[in-house]
Amino acid sequence: GEVKGQLQFLEYCGTLKKTKRAGWVRRKVQLPESIADHMYRMSIISFIITDESLNRDRLIKMALAHDYGEAIVGDITPYDGISKEEKSRRETEAMKHISQLLQEKIGKEFYELWLEYEQNITPESKILHQIDRLEMIMQALEYEKDQAIPLDDFFESTKNYFTHPQIKALAE
Repeated sequence: GEVKGQLQFLEYCGTLKKTKRAGWVRRKVQLPESIADHMYRMSIISFIITDESLNRDRLIKMALAHDYGEAIVGDITPYDGISKEEKSRRETEAMKHISQLLQEKIGKEFYELWLEYEQNITPESKILHQIDRLEMIMQALEYEKDQAIPLDDFFESTKNYFTHPQIKALAE
């Protein structure tokens, strides 16, 4: 029934809390953040966006949904040798499965938020991609300070990436 599906959905959230972000693991960061840690700070950044032209509630919800499929497929990075098409296929399948665990209307909204992020067409999805990268470099900076590991390549990968004034200001 409905409760069983919701519990399974929340178990996937537990998986996201335990799954370490692959980029940090690859760089041998001590106590690397989880996927849920990353999604949480993205949600908080989304909450403090002051741009009135954006739907902040939608942005926050999208931040909560955007990596949820990784509970099933894992944190696939370019270093894994999996094509973008295959990564997309796996994540789509995972999100369809996860979304159908929820009450129909909520599951549909959850899937559509994820899809909107993936398609990267709406103003909210475009800003969330920038927030995703901002969160990554904030985390890299913390690791550099706390663990004295050079993570220059993470910063290099975001050069000239930020276009939104608030995100740009936070990144600098």
